[in-house]
Amino acid sequence: MLKEFRDFIAKGNLIEIAVAFIVALAFAAVVASFVADIVTPIIAAIFGQPDFSGLKIDIGESAITYGNFLNALITFLIVAFVMFLIVKAYNRVTQPKAATTKSCPFCQTDIAIGATRCPNCTSQLEGAPA
Repeated sequence: MLKEFRDFIAKGNLIEIAVAFIVALAFAAVVASFVADIVTPIIAAIFGQPDFSGLKIDIGESAITYGNFLNALITFLIVAFVMFLIVKAYNRVTQPKAATTKSCPFCQTDIAIGATRCPNCTSQLEGAPA
């Protein structure tokens, strides 16, 4: 059982996930700073309040601090938008590559895209010169 656990820990996927998690934490700190230091001052210039955490509704002895929720919501929307932009840029950079093979309709093996005869089953392919 210990050997299986050691093999699990040593697998590349787990290490990649750990690295991604650490990078995500660093990214979250950058986004939190972006929201606190750039976005909320802009909101303050427009609406007159830089931090919403002070907003609350008093109900007897307790309070509903909806300002904290507004701060968290703004942070979430910014993170979601930034992730959207990153995925969109990544998808633009990694366009799908043109196919270099096709499947033989007779034996279902992969053959060159320009092949006129299957090298595996020797079947004449459609569109081949007669």
